[in-house]
Amino acid sequence: MAYKDPAIDWLLDSGDPSIHYLTLIEILDQPPDSKEVESARKQIPKGPIVKKLLSGQRADGGFGVHPYQKWAGAHWRLVSLVELGIPSGFRPAVKATDLVLKWLLGEAHLSNVPKINGRYRRCASQEGNALAVCSRLGLAESPRVAKLAESLTEWQWPDGGWNCDRRPEANHSSVNESLSTLWGLVEYQRATEDRSYLKPIKEATEFFLQHHLFRSDHTGEIIHPSMVKLHYPLYWHCDILQELTILSRAGKLDDPRTKEALDIVEKKRGPDGLWQADDYYWSMRGTPSTKTKMNVSNVEIVDWGRKGPNRMITLNAIRALKAARREP
Repeated sequence: MAYKDPAIDWLLDSGDPSIHYLTLIEILDQPPDSKEVESARKQIPKGPIVKKLLSGQRADGGFGVHPYQKWAGAHWRLVSLVELGIPSGFRPAVKATDLVLKWLLGEAHLSNVPKINGRYRRCASQEGNALAVCSRLGLAESPRVAKLAESLTEWQWPDGGWNCDRRPEANHSSVNESLSTLWGLVEYQRATEDRSYLKPIKEATEFFLQHHLFRSDHTGEIIHPSMVKLHYPLYWHCDILQELTILSRAGKLDDPRTKEALDIVEKKRGPDGLWQADDYYWSMRGTPSTKTKMNVSNVEIVDWGRKGPNRMITLNAIRALKAARREP
């Protein structure tokens, strides 16, 4: 069957069951119990990117490196696995969460969250990603996962975000530290239906909306040029497409302050109807690394693709435009 939008056919023909499945349920609104959806869902663990992300997993659930090692640790692999639609309870992923939670909830980690001038200084994107992953994997009722959620609400700054800047004069949240944190709270609230988390979620979404996602609330200037470029994966960074993706999950794309970011994403669509990455936060075996790109030459990891259209960016762009009621 050919669709009106050629990008949909391109996504469905990707050869990756994760892309196929997410296109069916989130773009085409196919019933979860339809034969095609069920078939794609069952194939997700066998998909080429999922298999690559799980390659080298050890008996303890890890990958022979610290959970946060860029970009090969369990922390980063789990974020990508969840974004690829692996099912709740998927055993290899659940096993990998144990090392991540032991790290984040260890005494050394928890004792290193200073409160300076009334604000907790913490790189909360770490806990935010872990909270989102665990919530998606069916672990939201675990006391360890609940501890992550409770900590994030305790560490939230008055402007609605989070920051790890330890300078006493720092009093403004970081978009990079706040986006994954918002995602974690959204997924946790959805999984537990605990309404007490609606307030911190509202405050965090307002933090991004006050900035129109990428502009200084003081000068109106672009916070950083990288924010209006498209990337995948984002890791701990923040760009407008990832913000739109998370705000969509929070149900906030109807806010008029998302318009400019949506316009930029829409204009980045190529003549072929697809989207490409503008830049990357990773580099592969044997390639040069820079201050913003980590060379993972000591470990096998996924090549997300540098040439031509990017399927995850195209998928996320169409999802965002659809959620904003724009014809993709």
